[in-house]
Amino acid sequence: MSGTISVCCTACGRRHRYTAPSYPCACGAPVAPELDPRASATAVTHRTWDEEWIGVRCAACGTESRWPRPELGCPCGTVLCVPVDPAAAGRAKRTPGSRVPAHRTVPVRTARDAVTAAVLYLRGLGHRDVRRADQPPLSGIGLAAPGLVVQVDPTVAPASVRDVECLWLTAMAESALGLYFSLAGYTEDARARADLLDLPLFVLDPTGVSRPVNAPAVALDATAG
Repeated sequence: MSGTISVCCTACGRRHRYTAPSYPCACGAPVAPELDPRASATAVTHRTWDEEWIGVRCAACGTESRWPRPELGCPCGTVLCVPVDPAAAGRAKRTPGSRVPAHRTVPVRTARDAVTAAVLYLRGLGHRDVRRADQPPLSGIGLAAPGLVVQVDPTVAPASVRDVECLWLTAMAESALGLYFSLAGYTEDARARADLLDLPLFVLDPTGVSRPVNAPAVALDATAG
């Protein structure tokens, strides 16, 4: 199997060279999915949370973690699911102690990258069972873990007071802690309201680092491993 393969678009027939992205294992070694050059790419027509992730095993320490499945965007507009080695792409089974340190990051170029960066940070806080939220937020992407409700906002507009209040209400209804991750930051009113509600706010910078921007977030960040 290979880390770089030729991918043929199912819609226009154009061929592309695709190299699998690498991600940081908890041990510090880079890991990348095993691509299958003998299989054909398939067009992405609909998405489900479980199908968005594959298990990738680290060759250095043997730890298996879930990472976004490889995808390629063709200029014709088709999104292709890049084939991976079925023997190496099982569903990840996380074991106790597989906590990912908070400083492990991935560059943020797309909304999927923003979600991945947030998931990495949550793992650094000890939340390993992160999934798509049952009730999606009005804007952005909702994630959930036991005792946790998370909103990831990959848009270019700062989060508003309404965004903060909606997350807080959702978290209260589920007796959970709410966390907000934004790429564009927050309005002054939103930050003031979050402080009153004791809601942690984080900004994701282009390198994927989650930076706390208010006191509740600073306190939470101090617990990251």
